[in-house]
Amino acid sequence: MEIKFLVIEGNIGAGKTSLCKKLAEDKNGKLILEQFEENPFLSKFYENQQRYAFPTELSFLSTRYKQIKEQLQPDLFHDIIIADYFLMKSLIFSSQTLEDDEYQLYRNIFDIIFENIPKPDLYVYLHKTSKNLLENIKKRGRDYEQNISSEYLENIEKSYFSYFRQQSKLKILIINTDEVDFIVNEEHYEKLKTMIFDNDYNEMINYLRLNK
Repeated sequence: MEIKFLVIEGNIGAGKTSLCKKLAEDKNGKLILEQFEENPFLSKFYENQQRYAFPTELSFLSTRYKQIKEQLQPDLFHDIIIADYFLMKSLIFSSQTLEDDEYQLYRNIFDIIFENIPKPDLYVYLHKTSKNLLENIKKRGRDYEQNISSEYLENIEKSYFSYFRQQSKLKILIINTDEVDFIVNEEHYEKLKTMIFDNDYNEMINYLRLNK
């Protein structure tokens, strides 16, 4: 299968953006990176989730949709589009942060938008345990992330896997990266690249789903 649109996702601190940048450089890729720092509610959300969850999630949804619509177009200068998020990320996080009535309203808005978005040829999810995620979060030192709990991260991942089980059309590859350092170790990076671009996706996806 030829990959023209690749998504690399994972939990907070999984290393998805770093991997996207390396792959884009290797593969002459057009890079789409999430503009999370432009969300005016994010720091407030981490201080008071109940109050700021809904505007935070709506802000993310509108920004992600606008960015994808503007940039998700092939061009003559790149061989592949590589993104460090996909729109369904909005649905996954909102399922953890919103009250039931807010989530139902949010889901209605999301479903209308999602129908009109092109789907990736391959969706890669980078798994790390919450312990390793928290270590990465601490290292990168964003003030508003330092109070994130392991329970919150574990719930986010459960929501990802729950969503994956509902998908019959998306090609999803889940990679355990707990023992992987693709930034420092070039051999690790090459193995990741091989897994993504040189494997039988249908066979591997079915196996990984059965074992999650």
